[in-house]
Amino acid sequence: MPEQAAAQTRLVYFADPMCSWCYGFSPVIAGLAERFEDRLPLDVVMGGLRAGNTEPMGAKDKEFIRNAWTRVGAATGQPFDMDFFDREGFIYDTEPACRAVVTARRLMPRMALPFMARIQQAFYAENRDMTAADEIAGVAEEAGFDRAEFGAAFGSAQAHNETFRDFLTAQSLGIHGFPTLIAGSEERGYALLTNGYRPFEELADPLERWLAAGAPVTKA
Repeated sequence: MPEQAAAQTRLVYFADPMCSWCYGFSPVIAGLAERFEDRLPLDVVMGGLRAGNTEPMGAKDKEFIRNAWTRVGAATGQPFDMDFFDREGFIYDTEPACRAVVTARRLMPRMALPFMARIQQAFYAENRDMTAADEIAGVAEEAGFDRAEFGAAFGSAQAHNETFRDFLTAQSLGIHGFPTLIAGSEERGYALLTNGYRPFEELADPLERWLAAGAPVTKA
């Protein structure tokens, strides 16, 4: 990373598009990105919640996930299409959705966050299969990407490798729960803002105070 970029104070958001609490957090992170855009550029890093999962969902999985979605909907107001649970044999592999966001980031960096929100809406609110390459390409086209270009980039070795590097970055920092938001720089270190869902008002004002205090970071 260039020295200037390494020294720049920024937000780093670790998330997975198929993590329901990240979906609940979507309006919050969008609001923070807009409010702090000129002072804290945002990096989006994929966490890989269930990346590479190969087991079809069973009855216990459905019960667990349904309860989670119910809690997220109650806490955040985000809509869910519960017809999802009528699916049989669905494999909840989050790698393709993560790779879709990485692909958007590679093609148009500023689209990474809004495209993740679109993937989340398609999966949670529209009951579309965000593990299927064709369906993902369709959502990308709706979001303004060239379908063929996106599809080629999505299937490329570069996208696969960059997605895996995102997962390794999260793991190397000990980040296993999502959403996680940190602020700081490579040069000075990072401060944890939240590990888990918090509403906008509980993050925006503390961030303002943190910046006003000179963005202090306590290194381990």
